[in-house]
Parts: sequence; structure tokens; C-alpha cells
Amino acid sequence: MIQTDPRKIIHIDMDAFYASVEQRDHPEYRGKPVVVGGSPQGRGVVAAASYEARKYGIHSAMPASRAVKQCPSAIFVKPRFEVYREISHQIREIFYRYTELVEPLSLDEAYLDVTENLKGIPSGTLIARAIKKEIYEQTGLVASAGVSFNKFLAKIASDLDKPDGLSVIHPDEAEAFIENLAIGEFYGVGKATKQKMESLGIRTGADLKKWEEVDLVKQFGKSGHHYYRIARAIDNRKVKSHRTRKSIGKERTFSEDVSDLNWIRTFLTELSEKISNSMGKLNAAGKTVTLKVRYKNFETVTRSYTYPQFVSSASEISQTAIRLLDETEAGEREVRLLGISVSSLNLHEGGSFGEQLELPFEIRRI
Repeated sequence: MIQTDPRKIIHIDMDAFYASVEQRDHPEYRGKPVVVGGSPQGRGVVAAASYEARKYGIHSAMPASRAVKQCPSAIFVKPRFEVYREISHQIREIFYRYTELVEPLSLDEAYLDVTENLKGIPSGTLIARAIKKEIYEQTGLVASAGVSFNKFLAKIASDLDKPDGLSVIHPDEAEAFIENLAIGEFYGVGKATKQKMESLGIRTGADLKKWEEVDLVKQFGKSGHHYYRIARAIDNRKVKSHRTRKSIGKERTFSEDVSDLNWIRTFLTELSEKISNSMGKLNAAGKTVTLKVRYKNFETVTRSYTYPQFVSSASEISQTAIRLLDETEAGEREVRLLGISVSSLNLHEGGSFGEQLELPFEIRRI
């Protein structure tokens, strides 16, 4: 009988992240084999491949020269890491709406512990589904999710039904699932270890489970302890969040694109009230107000103003955001998302807000 704790762990993994961003931003690439990485004419390496390119056996870390031989029609695109980082930040902000326990593994994947979540939703599966929906609505990108009671199983589950998958491994299913799992599918078992295990007759989780811990340690060193535990679905690693809160903000994606400036200004005023209330609960104030606007075609712009002193009132935030709005094309172009955030917080200073001063208004573009 597998002993489990009551944790609810989600692993979110963006599907073909870099390549999907390029296909999103370049409609002519959609449905075609896209390879993000270096030039196939040089010594470039594949950083990511779309699912269309993967059908030709192209994968990350493959020499680009080899990739073009396997798929001469592939579209090679240089990486835009600044864009990927910005989108990754947007996705993480979605995670933090549900839990503070977020452990990013890279730009495109993270663990979340939603056992006790900020929305009080009792089901990890429902949270995973909601997160996938928000990611798609706000970025136009697709993610896969795995849900289970520990990190090891959640990670494996997220790979089961890609792309756009959502798989759950319940405690009462874990034992049979692992016993039937091919050893090469175990997260943490690389190519060399797989070959060694198969040479020892270990081809499935059931085979691995037959080994005593002391014998696994003799064969694989300290990793033997890990292999012994995961064969029994034991993984007590916690989701480790090292996040220091840098901003307080809110945003909303609209069901219909909007262009009415009066409606937008009213919305920003209401959003500022909510942000000010949230800041009040934390006894916080900030110096930088940032307006975020995402247009109908998913293009996103931000405009910021930094005060020399801390601000926190709804009127200060809304007046700043509305003035920043004039530096965007909102109204001329349809808008699908609006957001406001306040950063450069004084949380470490015990809430010393300072005195409000009247100063000339200048805009800093980001």
C-alpha cells in the first residue's frame, strides 16, 4: 500500500514554448515545421521545435545542420529570449493568483502546490484546468498539466497527453501506474542510466520495485535511494518558492475586445480601487505605476511612471494609469486585456508611505 500525504501538486509545461510563440506571432508559420535555434548553415543548435517539426525527428539540442537534412522545408527562426521571458512572467503571474507556492524550473515549466490555494478551490484538477484556460486566453498559447500528490508523478502526468493535455494520477492509481511505466519514462532516468538499468533487467517500474535499496545504491550510488523511493511513488520533496513579492496588480482579459475610451477609463478606475484595497491589506505602497495593454492581435505594451515617493491611494493609481493610457493606441485599436500594477514596494520598510507631493508628470516607456 502506497503511503501518501494529502498534497495537491500541479506541474505545468508549456507545449513547444518557443516555437509556439513564433507561430503565434507569425501566422504564416502556423501548421508548418518551425525550428527555433541557430543557423543550419553554421554550427547552430536547435533550441525548440514545433510539433510539426518533431514529426521529422527534430528535437532540442540537435545540430541545426542535421535538422535541415531531416526536414528541408523547416522554417528556422532565431530565438527571441526577451519575448519568451516576458511571456513566462505573464504565465507565472497567473500561477500566483492561485498559490504562492510556485517553483519555476525554466521559462516554460513550473511546479505548483495548490493544497491550500488562494481561491479555496478543493480540486487540483479544477485549478489546473482554470490555469490552462487563463494561459490560453491571456497569451494565446497552450499548456499541458499534470496533477498528482507529489512532484514526481505530477511531472510524469504532464507528459502523458501532449499537447494541450491534462492528466491526473490519483493515489489509488499510482502503484499500478508506476509498475507499468517503462523505465525510460521515469523522470530523472537519463539515457545512460536507462541503458544500465536495462542491462540489469530493469525495464519497467515493476522490475525496479523488485530491487532492494542497498543493491540499488551499490549499482547507482546515492541515486539508488531515489530510485527505490520513486518505484514506490514516494517523493516528499516540497514545492520550493523563493519569490519575493515585487508588485501588486490586477488585470483582466475581456470576453469581447473593447475600444470605447470612456468605458476603458471607468474600468481602470475600478481596477485601481481593487489594487488600492489589496495594498491596504498588506500595509503596502509603491513608487512605480505600470499600465498594461494587450491589443486584439496579442501585441502587449506597458507604460510606467515612477514617483519619488510612495503612493497607495486609488485616486493616485487611477489618475496615473489614465494618463499613461494616452501613450497607447487604446481606442484606435481594439483591446483584449488591461492591467495595472504597482511596484517598487515598501514592504521591507514597514509601510512608511511618505508624503504626497505634486510633481510634473513624465512618462517612462518600457
